[in-house]
Amino acid sequence: MSTARDIAYDCVMAVSTEGAYANLLLPSLLEKARLEGRDAGFATELAYGALRMRGLYDAIIGHASGRDPRDLDAEVRVALWLGTHQALAMRVPSHAAVNETVDQVRRERGVGASKFANAVMRRVTERDAEGWLATVAPGDSRSALAIRHSHPEWVVAALDEALAADGRPGEVVPLLESDNSPARVTLVARPGLIDREELIHEAGGEAGEYSPYAVVLPGGRPGDLPAVAEATAAVQDEGSQIVAAALAAAQPVEPGERWLDLCSGPGGKAALLGALAADGAATLDAVELHPHRADLVKSSTRAVPEGVVTVHTGDGTTWGEDGAYDRIVLDAPCSGLGALRRRPESRWRRQPEDLPELEALQRSLLANAERLLAPGGLLAYITCSPVVAETRDIVAGSTLRQLDAREAVAKVTGTTARMWGPGPHVQLWTHVHGTDAMFLALLEKPLD
Repeated sequence: MSTARDIAYDCVMAVSTEGAYANLLLPSLLEKARLEGRDAGFATELAYGALRMRGLYDAIIGHASGRDPRDLDAEVRVALWLGTHQALAMRVPSHAAVNETVDQVRRERGVGASKFANAVMRRVTERDAEGWLATVAPGDSRSALAIRHSHPEWVVAALDEALAADGRPGEVVPLLESDNSPARVTLVARPGLIDREELIHEAGGEAGEYSPYAVVLPGGRPGDLPAVAEATAAVQDEGSQIVAAALAAAQPVEPGERWLDLCSGPGGKAALLGALAADGAATLDAVELHPHRADLVKSSTRAVPEGVVTVHTGDGTTWGEDGAYDRIVLDAPCSGLGALRRRPESRWRRQPEDLPELEALQRSLLANAERLLAPGGLLAYITCSPVVAETRDIVAGSTLRQLDAREAVAKVTGTTARMWGPGPHVQLWTHVHGTDAMFLALLEKPLD
């Protein structure tokens, strides 16, 4: 397992010190090392677990060492995160967790630092996980919950407020727990490009619970599947599928309709909408600010029939002609606090002071989307955040009429509107629906 531990260490170091993204870096490290199966699973659990739980582990390391973990050398701190995760959350014997951590620190920082790591790890292994939780996070205060479930305290507060606003007070603990549970790999079978039953057979998965296009995999490497290589299918969260498809399902599609994805990178929603547009004889323009992400959109949509999707590089706050589009999806840049289980480092990178700038951008994008929408047209405002300031507060400032998005989601999922909350928006929740915590509001431009 030494190679697996080394890969986990390299991944966590790069994420913590160089701004890398674990979901992008780790697969490349595993492929380069030709690690598969059990070893790849070990490296993934170790890296993702240490990144998710570093807040709790810092509290434990601080108590065990008598030092602020932020004052430690990065190499030592990362090795101690990994060692603590092995000792408290994985089936690794205590002596192995200690020895591997000490060896890692010796290689990276020398004998002196390894002696410190040895002393800390021996104290860490004196208690089990429950014993440490009782020590560093007693009670049920917000600060204790933040440590216990390894979320910044301001994130716990924001999620608690969002739950209460959505009629779910008191559910923050199950939500925090779900953030720390690895997401299942979910594929989208893009309609008209591949049949879901065909994808289930090819991938060895099973149908998703809500989306008619979702296929849930037991594990493995989805990139190796022919359908994914050919872009007739792709990895896409079931919640993301639902909120994108709701725009198409909200009312019958008329041939010749013009659709727009205003913030389209990396292209998952654009590809699904493009497939749905092709089925309804509509077309889709996909706009992306950054050229490299626009290239990702082109790659993602390459299996959609030619002439249906056109990718543009442009600024979504100013791009386009007045009243040109019948349907617009605005998947706005956001804090991403609804996808914390999928992006283990993001909870530590976001700060509360980031929100005002994001909110200003969201308002600017929504204002331009309103300008681009034709009279009688529909606009789907989407975020992968449940935070009130990024969702219902933004929509409240719109000049458009808000429709009952639950009805469109019910059409997509074959369910009833009432199961999707009080409305008129739809807020998905990881601990309730098993999806990312996506927000959807459907807005309509008056004919006059």
